Amino acid sequence: MLHNRRSIRLKGYDYSQKGIYFITLCCQDKQHFFGEIQNGNMILNELGEIIKEEWEKTPLIRTNISLGAYIIMPDHFHAILHIDQQITKKEDYTPNQFKSPSNTIGAIIRGFKGATTFRIKKFNSGREERAVGAYCNTPQLSPIPSSLKIWQRNYFEKIVRDQRAYDNITQYIIDNPKKWEKKKLTQNRY
Repeated sequence: MLHNRRSIRLKGYDYSQKGIYFITLCCQDKQHFFGEIQNGNMILNELGEIIKEEWEKTPLIRTNISLGAYIIMPDHFHAILHIDQQITKKEDYTPNQFKSPSNTIGAIIRGFKGATTFRIKKFNSGREERAVGAYCNTPQLSPIPSSLKIWQRNYFEKIVRDQRAYDNITQYIIDNPKKWEKKKLTQNRY
């Protein structure tokens, strides 16, 4: 029997249109790849820094978007993404510059996941080469097996409909590291 995945997207909604979106990406198997929480603050490791760099490059690659608040957590990533202008025609693209033919949320996230996975695996392969016959100079981050997936298959998105929702989501993103310790304590209690 084949497993049919039900789409979590809003049926009939055009995810390339102008709007604001709250995005959540999770690491495969809830692995803590990107750093750790210390005293309510997220401390990024080298992989977390790659995520940050690639996310901040996103509006340079797709000039029709801008970024809102975001947080990289040990095992997931939250962000607010603004599509400031809908691009529908090929004539709107800058010539001789790589761009996805689609400017949907899905295409943006696919490009981000692809770029981060590529960079992490490239970084990791360099670490493995340096570790052979020598020591790794970053002991807190052990190499990730090259067969391991970084990101969970899908992502979650919510259309931000008004200023109140935007403000609440922004505060949720800001407070995420502070709530991490409390959440972990509650989960371990049961």
